[in-house]
Amino acid sequence: MPALFFGHGNPMNALLDNEYTEGWKRIGRSIPRPKAILCISAHWYVSGTAVTVATSPRTIHDFGGFAPELYQVRYPAPGEPELARSVAKLLAPTPVELDTSWGLDHGTWSVLRHVYPKADVPVVQLSMDETQPASFHFELGKRLAPLRDQAVLIAGSGNLVHNLHTYAWGRHMAAPFDWAIRFEKTVRERLLARDYKPLIDYEKMGAAALLSVPTPDHYLPLLYVIATGRDKEVATFPVEGVDGGSISMLAVQLGDSQSSS
Repeated sequence: MPALFFGHGNPMNALLDNEYTEGWKRIGRSIPRPKAILCISAHWYVSGTAVTVATSPRTIHDFGGFAPELYQVRYPAPGEPELARSVAKLLAPTPVELDTSWGLDHGTWSVLRHVYPKADVPVVQLSMDETQPASFHFELGKRLAPLRDQAVLIAGSGNLVHNLHTYAWGRHMAAPFDWAIRFEKTVRERLLARDYKPLIDYEKMGAAALLSVPTPDHYLPLLYVIATGRDKEVATFPVEGVDGGSISMLAVQLGDSQSSS
């Protein structure tokens, strides 16, 4: 299976038809159909590593101030406890809690309802430990790599550039900030060169990085995805764009697409 990082952006994308959601739909049509999905979302960023083990994970509306219809959305994908337990074993000796209280947050379902609108692919979420450095998350991603050979889609969901303080709320067609463009360009170059160390040490990449990644939560899912990469596997960018001047909607794919049947 390919591995994918999605820039999920505004939760309202769950209800919209735009260039980003159309790109997500194309991804769903172009990659092999997975047996299950393991999603690492920016919105499950807690103290500790956990994996959802519920058979019917709930749809979490973890946001406020949006249109009422967004809170009515349900994404009733089944869970996959067997996959959850496999993840826990792969991540050993890191302790992994088998969690029944979490579900699917909007980092997961706002994208997947376009990629797999029938919600018929089992989904498991993996939390990110907020107490650990970026290198820890990259190393965990490496341990997850064998799942790709088991028809599991490893999906990170966040945003490469995510600065809500500078986001153009309520304004249309805001031009991307120069620093956002510079940081995204640098990351793309490092991905294409398979030079991951600067991406792990992103805080050393200068002012553009600090503005683009003011908090780690939306950036770290990318590290999980690229850590699963194979030799000579080249990154592609099936979705592109910057929303509101300071939210990169870039999607990063490792592995080839092929017609799914």
